[in-house]
Amino acid sequence: MVDLRSDTQTKPSQAMRQAMARAEVGDEQEREDPTVLELERRGAELLGQEEAVYLPTATMGNQIALAILGERGTELLVEERAHIMVSELGGAAMHSGLQTRGLPGYRGRLSAAQLRATAWSEGDFWSPRTSVVAVENSHNTAGGTVWPLEELRELTATARELGVRTHLDGARLMNAAVASGVHASEIAGLFDTATLCLSKGLGCPLGALIAGSHALMHRARVEKHRFGGAMRQAGIVAAAGLYALDHNVERLAADHARARRLAEGWAAAGVPVDLELVETNFVQIDVRAMGVDEHDALARIRDEGVLLSQTKPGVIRAVTHLDAGDDDIELALTAVPRALGARVHV
Repeated sequence: MVDLRSDTQTKPSQAMRQAMARAEVGDEQEREDPTVLELERRGAELLGQEEAVYLPTATMGNQIALAILGERGTELLVEERAHIMVSELGGAAMHSGLQTRGLPGYRGRLSAAQLRATAWSEGDFWSPRTSVVAVENSHNTAGGTVWPLEELRELTATARELGVRTHLDGARLMNAAVASGVHASEIAGLFDTATLCLSKGLGCPLGALIAGSHALMHRARVEKHRFGGAMRQAGIVAAAGLYALDHNVERLAADHARARRLAEGWAAAGVPVDLELVETNFVQIDVRAMGVDEHDALARIRDEGVLLSQTKPGVIRAVTHLDAGDDDIELALTAVPRALGARVHV
């Protein structure tokens, strides 16, 4: 079975497992685990921030960011289909007392002009002041699309001018950095806080980082404990993160190339794929355009030996990753059009 449901399906390689087995460990809660400390040091450098904190998941990182940047009874602005909006179970309201307003985006992106026109300021008595704007790069439900650096600069500069704090959901930041040829620090360093997931394209079994100023990361460590994210001898899993930073970043370009191969092959076979959206490791198929229900489509494709997943109503996706090689892509190239009854086969 070729599993292209998500890059979360990756499993630690044998070399990563060996690095984990050799890890030097200590009490992470007491900041005595040398492997965690090294991952945090390198993470802060990678993300262009003063300090980083190691966490179990990137969702926890996003929620900690909102808790330390926002203020109860104020507003969070986010693109309407961003992960924070649709896949974190209303955490901004539950944990931080933030009212979330989803704004329509272009390929998952918000503009500086949109922020300026939308944000509520202090003094709008009946409306909650906008305290945080969060953006996702690359953007999951838009199809793994990437923000142009200049747009991020304009948005974060406008937010500062308006007194609005900024957070980057960088779960797949390294995909965005590799695809755009821009160092991750140039992207993440624009924000008050940034998160990075280690368990997607980077291939770790778990783990994430949140980064920001020393003052904000002191507060992040407090919230980490409140969220139940403090660990003990966490160097065993942090070692996977260090291995990933050394070995699994540049290779993301191979995932992007395989996604492009899939997209072009499927499009040539009559499968409705928008090639302009294929910027990283995602390929979306609009099965509605074929008159096929997405659940039926997934079942048909599974019967042909390929696993895909739903990303939004009427749309399914393939996500390439380090455990999906060229042979898997070649199988998917023929299996998916056959399953969907496309007009030709590759």
